Amino acid sequence: RYLHLGTPWVQGSMRLTDPYMLDWEYVQRMVAWLLFTPADEDLTALQAVQLGLGAAALTKFHYKTLGMRTTAIEINPQVIAACRGWFKLPPDNERLQVLQADAGEAIRHPDWQGAVHALQVDLYDHEAAAPVLDSLPFYNHCHRLLTPEGCMTVNLFGRASSFERSVEKISAAFGADAVWAFKPTREGNTVVLAQRTPLRPKREVMMARAEMIEARWGLPATKWVRVFKPMPK
Repeated sequence: RYLHLGTPWVQGSMRLTDPYMLDWEYVQRMVAWLLFTPADEDLTALQAVQLGLGAAALTKFHYKTLGMRTTAIEINPQVIAACRGWFKLPPDNERLQVLQADAGEAIRHPDWQGAVHALQVDLYDHEAAAPVLDSLPFYNHCHRLLTPEGCMTVNLFGRASSFERSVEKISAAFGADAVWAFKPTREGNTVVLAQRTPLRPKREVMMARAEMIEARWGLPATKWVRVFKPMPK
């Protein structure tokens, strides 16, 4: 099942036979923060936030599969209604919250500062031409949200977007040593990861972690390690 906002551009999808799995390659890569989280970490004690709900794939995965406290921020009430009616997004409870709000404003709330372990940014309008929020002040606010061990992943895609300019802004906010990037998917999505605290684990350490992720959650994490590297300074 696919989500459209009145245009041919697909905003998200759900596999009807397995509604909580991550179907698209770029969406799977948005969970690459797991590569930097210790295997013995209690994920249920951590907070995940999605800026942009899409078809709720990431929100459902963090809440249902990983068991994390999860909040999604979405400006369009029709998207929230569609996810609740057609994409099996559960109702709000003590561990799940969907806020109808402007993400650029909502993330400035003091309660969020330093509280988020996994932040996913996937903000596009109905034309999907370029990220809606892609400024240095925006990425500075994202940086302030994260715990010391936290990571942000961003989907960079669109006809009018510029990967180089976006990475420059992310690097200015997080530091050049903190930024990693995947190779683009066949569809043209490039996922960038930025760490609150820069870490450069050895390849064998990352591969061991990837094998555990793959075995536990079925994500193609060993492939991630092969197509994922720090951005040059």
